[in-house]
Amino acid sequence: MNTILEDKIALLPEKPGVYKMLDETGTVIYVGKAKVLKNRVRQYFQSSKNHSPKVRAMVSHIADFETIEVHSEVEALSLESNLIKEFMPKYNILLKDDKHFPYFRIDLRQDFPRIEIVRRVKPDGATYLGPYIVGPSVQEELRLVYDLFPLRHCKKNIAQMRARQERPCLLHHVGKCCAPCSGEITREQYHSYLHEAIQLLNGRSGDLIPYLTEKMREASEALDFERAAMLRDKLKATLALREKQVAINVNDLSADVFAVDALNGARMVFSLFVRGGKVIGTHAFPLEGDGEDAPSEWLHAFLLQYYGQDGIEIPPFVLLAQKCSEMCEIEEWLSSKRRKKVSVSNPQRGVKHQLTDMAMQNCSALLAKNDKIRTREWERGEGALAELSGILGLDEIPSRIECYDNSHLMGTNTVASMVVFRDGKPDKTAYRHFRIRSDAGGDDLTAMREVLTRRLSAGSDLPDLIVLDGGKTQLSVGVEVLSELNLSHIPICALAESEEWIYLPEQDDPVMIPKSSASLHLIERLRDEAHRFAISYHRNLRSKSALYSILDSIDGIGEKRKRLLFDTFLTVDRIKAATVEELASVKGMTLPAARSVYMYFHPEAT
Repeated sequence: MNTILEDKIALLPEKPGVYKMLDETGTVIYVGKAKVLKNRVRQYFQSSKNHSPKVRAMVSHIADFETIEVHSEVEALSLESNLIKEFMPKYNILLKDDKHFPYFRIDLRQDFPRIEIVRRVKPDGATYLGPYIVGPSVQEELRLVYDLFPLRHCKKNIAQMRARQERPCLLHHVGKCCAPCSGEITREQYHSYLHEAIQLLNGRSGDLIPYLTEKMREASEALDFERAAMLRDKLKATLALREKQVAINVNDLSADVFAVDALNGARMVFSLFVRGGKVIGTHAFPLEGDGEDAPSEWLHAFLLQYYGQDGIEIPPFVLLAQKCSEMCEIEEWLSSKRRKKVSVSNPQRGVKHQLTDMAMQNCSALLAKNDKIRTREWERGEGALAELSGILGLDEIPSRIECYDNSHLMGTNTVASMVVFRDGKPDKTAYRHFRIRSDAGGDDLTAMREVLTRRLSAGSDLPDLIVLDGGKTQLSVGVEVLSELNLSHIPICALAESEEWIYLPEQDDPVMIPKSSASLHLIERLRDEAHRFAISYHRNLRSKSALYSILDSIDGIGEKRKRLLFDTFLTVDRIKAATVEELASVKGMTLPAARSVYMYFHPEAT
């Protein structure tokens, strides 16, 4: 610790506040708060034997610090939240997911309000319903509401439309809008529809379902089958919306429920959003940072950043599956932000405990699922590469692998493809195809020699491993090319398709890898991708050749004009359908040449 830091520590106040740790570049690497700034900041620079590895690493990078005094711990908590959001310090636990959840907004102060989807809750006096899980499900729920209730969709000024006596839109004529613009509905009638829509979106559909069922029965008995079918569809929509909401045996409970868990280095906070006694949404928040802090610290950091975001609704209850550090301060801070009482608790019994238990179970299950997915991805990628390195006797695990394949039809239009896998995954930006220049005549060995020579002579971004689609003969050509170009240090192998055997240089017998091996599956994916890429390029060339062969029969159409016609029309059918004027408009074509093409396809026009 330098003398400047010693002097600054000695002058620290014995007051609450927030401190920022800075590295030698002036970057904020940690933000914290303290009841007593002098005591808390001084702890970092005392004996490190009681510090965790994370704190020791952070202290080793501290070149300076700054402090901000506040009047209370709640102010310090609020300021800490804002500074973490602003600087995203390296050594703070960080919330990865900063999405704003969708809400329904209804301004009941208006005479004929719309139901809007917004992602920020503002203190504007409007009614907000949510948050909801994801945007698409919100759009679907809004469509269901519009199917049930004839509410307005448009953003037009109703008063102006009434003054101009404009006609209602098509939605009114198909029964999807009550047309307040026409003056056919009163404010009271419209708000009765809104009230029912709000009840439904809040999960209170208990009265609506028997009502629709009874009206459908009455319409059916009156032989009004069209109305009965309409009511049936509305009933189905209501039931579909109800099924998406999980009922909780607490009337009108509105709460955010959080649980935190960790598995194999991955940490996550899982949330349930309860509104009106129903779970209307869930979300998983991955957390960044090392695993040294206790779960209570993770929850503290999460709540600070989550509720520190703009436009986040704060419900009257925040339920935690684990105790959070400084829960009383968090509760006071949230109450001041909401301007109403907020209860932050770790319930141990009853329905609220069932909610936190449900969140905890989902959190653990999702972490386990994600861990299995990561394990499988590792096995398919890095794990397969490591296994393949051992089988092939490589000194290092290959990062860039290139695979080559040839394609031709009866010895014509011979092409080759090069596909690239980087760290076990396709890198399609590095794919290349080659049109063989030599007269290969269907000879795969001649084609392979040319493409390898052209590729490796470039000398840029050379592969760590080359895989050839073929057997020992293909491999021998590859070895010769590498030797000629002084690149024999690049490992090479060939995959024989018939038995899925791998051939290596200077080995007579192939390497037989078990069919279930991840390394064999990786090589097969490489080979199949190279084959697909070569075939697609070859088909493209064949289509050009087919067109060229037809155009060869037309007087006045040489190689250049064939290419111009192909680039413009792409297919024979389009050339055949073109008029003389369209053919002549092609750059490089003349009117006589255009007439020759037209007459060739339309001999009856002579």
